[in-house]
Amino acid sequence: MISKPPDDGDIVDAEESDKYFIAKLEPCIIKSSDSDEIVWNNDAYSFIMEDCPPDVANSSLWRQSQLCYKQGLYRVTDLDDERPENIYQVRGFDLSNITIVEAEGGVIVIDPLVSMECAQAALKLYNDNINPEAPLEAAAIIFSHSHVDHFGGVEGVLPSGGANIDIYAPSGFMENAVSENVYAGNAMNRRATYMYGDRMPKDPEHQIGTGLGMTSSSGSSTVMPVINISSNGIQRIAGIDVDFQLTPGTEAPAEMNFYFPTFKALCMAENATHTMHNIQTLRGALVRDAHKWSKYLDEAIALFVEPRDISVVFASHHWPKWEKPAILEFMTSQRDMYAYLNDQTLRMLNNGRTGLEIAEVFRLPDTLSDKWWNQGYYGSISHNVKAVYHRYMGWFDGNPAHLWEWPPVEAGQFYIECMGGAGKVINLALGYKSRGNLRFAATLLSHAVFGTPPTDTSYDRAKTELALVLKQLGYGAESGPWRNFFLFGAYELENGIQDPVIRPPDPNSMMALSLDQLMDTMAVRLAGPETTPASRFFSIEFTVTDMTEAEGNRILLTLSNCALTNRYLIELGGATPTLVCSSTHSQLVQLVMKQIPITDITVVSGDSSVWDELMSYLTVPNPAFAIVTPE
Repeated sequence: MISKPPDDGDIVDAEESDKYFIAKLEPCIIKSSDSDEIVWNNDAYSFIMEDCPPDVANSSLWRQSQLCYKQGLYRVTDLDDERPENIYQVRGFDLSNITIVEAEGGVIVIDPLVSMECAQAALKLYNDNINPEAPLEAAAIIFSHSHVDHFGGVEGVLPSGGANIDIYAPSGFMENAVSENVYAGNAMNRRATYMYGDRMPKDPEHQIGTGLGMTSSSGSSTVMPVINISSNGIQRIAGIDVDFQLTPGTEAPAEMNFYFPTFKALCMAENATHTMHNIQTLRGALVRDAHKWSKYLDEAIALFVEPRDISVVFASHHWPKWEKPAILEFMTSQRDMYAYLNDQTLRMLNNGRTGLEIAEVFRLPDTLSDKWWNQGYYGSISHNVKAVYHRYMGWFDGNPAHLWEWPPVEAGQFYIECMGGAGKVINLALGYKSRGNLRFAATLLSHAVFGTPPTDTSYDRAKTELALVLKQLGYGAESGPWRNFFLFGAYELENGIQDPVIRPPDPNSMMALSLDQLMDTMAVRLAGPETTPASRFFSIEFTVTDMTEAEGNRILLTLSNCALTNRYLIELGGATPTLVCSSTHSQLVQLVMKQIPITDITVVSGDSSVWDELMSYLTVPNPAFAIVTPE
């Protein structure tokens, strides 16, 4: 949904994505550290360098994937005789980039990818080509923000011998890095299989990338304690000045941009990339603030671009931009794009239009839409506008007819009843498909799938026809996540739900949870009256012996009315808990993860059987729940 397509003859992105290339990994296939399992295979996308097949792919998205496919070691900074150090990036080893800043006593590593194996391979590629005789190790690490593709591979770049290393991250990083998995992690992970399409074949008719990168690696990930950057300003890290700008609530709840005066280089984290980003990601997350995003981009321009002799801006996805006029144009354009999305949505909603209605007519002005970096390769105008609407107005559009709608199965049954049977619904849908109205054809066929019993012969026909329509919608999509959602939906309609890849919780991530978050991991798995007697009441007090009172080392867990609540205990007193225990932090985490029994920790007083009773009330979420079918 753009007003004016960019100039197909524009080759600046092609040139800049190749600029200062040094070496690539051949083959670009990375295996697990403890098996022969392939965790990253960039070579699987080699087909993308062929001409775009227009019947199965959007040419604009194909072009973006060609640029994202490029892999290897690249220098970011211009050579300078007065400065032997440089900044490098390794691209195409994961969804994100890893950046390597040469410093005193080693390198500063920025955003070490999703997986340990990929980060390790990237640092090795750098050393093999730049320091083959005396490889440099990480002297410090910076996490730009709280998404796993920017910290998960940290163990792959830790210095040998277990040396201590400072890791810097924006204030709120730890809380936000782990909190998603506490509350809605299972649902987000399931929907992420749709968004990234990584379980589909890599070929022109299936997964061709995500618009932000090709896909995510599948190796070992973890999180580690950090030093919080809590205010704007300069920090001296490994002998290098780093000027930080906190940008909370932009692309991530905890995020920061930072400038290297020595190199005249600005890292924009994931706040300015070569795509329109998501105001709300399709895998599910809290809605981001497009207004605040625009404001922080403007602040970055005022802090680091307009008053400085800046040479390069880079991010943890895509490729850099060089020279101050081009940098200013790029960042100003991205700033204005997010501001326009926010402000024009508000203007229209204040005139009574709903999110659906606004998305249908919304257009960027030509001066924004004719830039490649503002295209909807990862986000899209359509779902971003709806996200802005939802941020300010919520899910309800104000029409009382939409206040109490039927769920998909019941709604499908009523549509079938009104239209004279499932076969009639399918035939009507095929009529809309033949006239090019794929969207309404998908709506009707989805009603047929949800409203038809699986034993009915029309059920399989409805699934088959819906899969064909979803494929056509996917082939035309400019957004990588839109394409993947459509095509993986079709894939599951044709092949069924695949067995999920289940990884046990990362112990470091569980240790990073605050005690109340740790208790919440149980609360969200309590099935209420389905498993728990409504009249049952008990409370359990935990004291964590290797934490201080200031850190919150005493917590009370209470089961009441089928709800599991918790609160920190500051002072002694109050009602006597049913069970009082003490343990180390590690033991408590293991207890919650069912790795040790209650008898392995100290029971101070009370009835230890209530812990086992509580465990019996907890359910395990289904990692492969149905999305495009009723079951």
